Amino acid sequence: MVRHHTFQYSSAFTLESGGQLPGFQLHYTLAGQLNEDATNVVWVVHALTGSSDFSQWWENLIGAGKTFDPKNYLIIGVNSLGSCYGSTGPLSINPLSGQPYYHAFPFITQRDIVRSFDILREHLGIQQIHTLIGGSLGGQQALEWAIEQPSLFSNLIVLATNAQHSPYGIAFNESQRMSIALDPTWKENQPLAGIQGMKVARSIGLLSYRTYQTYRKQQSESDEEIIDGYRAASYQQYQGEKLSQRFNAFSYWVLSKTMDAHHVGRGRGSIAQALGRIQANTLVIGIDSDLLFPLREQILLQQYIPQATLETIPSLYGHDGFLIETEKIGKSIQQFYSKQKKTLNTLTP
Repeated sequence: MVRHHTFQYSSAFTLESGGQLPGFQLHYTLAGQLNEDATNVVWVVHALTGSSDFSQWWENLIGAGKTFDPKNYLIIGVNSLGSCYGSTGPLSINPLSGQPYYHAFPFITQRDIVRSFDILREHLGIQQIHTLIGGSLGGQQALEWAIEQPSLFSNLIVLATNAQHSPYGIAFNESQRMSIALDPTWKENQPLAGIQGMKVARSIGLLSYRTYQTYRKQQSESDEEIIDGYRAASYQQYQGEKLSQRFNAFSYWVLSKTMDAHHVGRGRGSIAQALGRIQANTLVIGIDSDLLFPLREQILLQQYIPQATLETIPSLYGHDGFLIETEKIGKSIQQFYSKQKKTLNTLTP
């Protein structure tokens, strides 16, 4: 059973851009218990529209009898700054004005987000993290945190992610934001501003998350005589509508900008130098059909992170494979842990 909590930070929080938040809150989810020597913490970082509640989007990887079983681990998920599932974001009240931030929410980066995570970690009294795991945007944040505090993590697992967001990825994100900006309500300060545009944005984004073969298999027509009302068309409409019921355009905008700004080498000499700081035993997982975060980006991570292992997951589902192929991913993680145990046994006299 997961447990939900909210952490309040009341001091001014200076951002990488030079802006500031006058404090913030983080919503976080726990499952399991800390063991006696406090060495069993697993910290899970969510993707763009995910939440702190890992049981809702990675239920086949985290849970009773799964790879990360609460009987064995204290599992922590935290909703990112800028998101809309309980942490401070654009719809939150700005304590300085007494009104929601809306368009005034400041620009945030992955480094800002992981710094907020670390403040929560200190509040919880956690001194060591057994495994830090995240995919896509969450993987970007995991890399940043492992670079910022290399001695904190024993194991790092990143899936379908990169060291620097690509021009291709930025172009997809900008196209989505353009669709939001064309919504005539977007300039308004109200919770549903831009929501119709966000439906289109989701439809655009979905094309980068899946592949030609995904649509061919799942959205092809059985009726050879059809001339309109195609399954693929209704699927795009459905996915836009589905997201509009649980997310908002402001958070979509803010977090896509955060993804664009991801570059671990910024201010650290180079990507190679930044990744070289990581001390955790690292498993990099790539999806062989991923168009948005292609395998070459995970190969680069494996090349520059010391002691990193690369696993490639075959999948029909493109980038979304990191959320769907949980059985294959679970086996890769178990093999990764088994390798660590064998190495430790070999080194122990």
